[in-house]
Amino acid sequence: MPPVSDKVGNRQRQFDALVRAHAGDLYRFAYWLSGEDARAQDLVQETLLRAWRAIGSLRDGAAIKPWLLTILRREHARGFERKAFDLTELDDAIPDESGSGPEGAGSDEQVRAAILQLEPKYREPLLMQVLGGFSCEEIASELGSKPGAVMTQLFRARQKLRALLEPAPGAVDGGKHRGMP
Repeated sequence: MPPVSDKVGNRQRQFDALVRAHAGDLYRFAYWLSGEDARAQDLVQETLLRAWRAIGSLRDGAAIKPWLLTILRREHARGFERKAFDLTELDDAIPDESGSGPEGAGSDEQVRAAILQLEPKYREPLLMQVLGGFSCEEIASELGSKPGAVMTQLFRARQKLRALLEPAPGAVDGGKHRGMP
């Protein structure tokens, strides 16, 4: 039987490799979920702590990334269970877009704001596919759904996102129609 220190050292090496390989992806996903740098870092830290505690139970090395993203999603959800949120009127939370024309449509901040406006049933699969690199089958497995339903949600998410990002007809020149005062 190998000494305990060998087991701990092997576990540490395995965990270090896991962190190096996936910390960036975890942070990006956490940032998209939370919208805040500090919260994203906390989510990644909590995810890695839970992963450290359970690394010995992981059997399939190919399942590491989905496993970590699932832990992160659950940690994010736990934050909502524990926290009482201040309510804000939606009109106050939408950034003022006066002066921005179609050339500004699609900037990182506008895309992020539009994604956050999507219902969670559309937002979550979209983020899992775009940021996590999950296939429809993997998303369906993680969300307890069917691949066909996920494909529909992704299609609708993109449609809704496009509608949120495209300027309304006649919205050029800050919403003023040409020739009108």
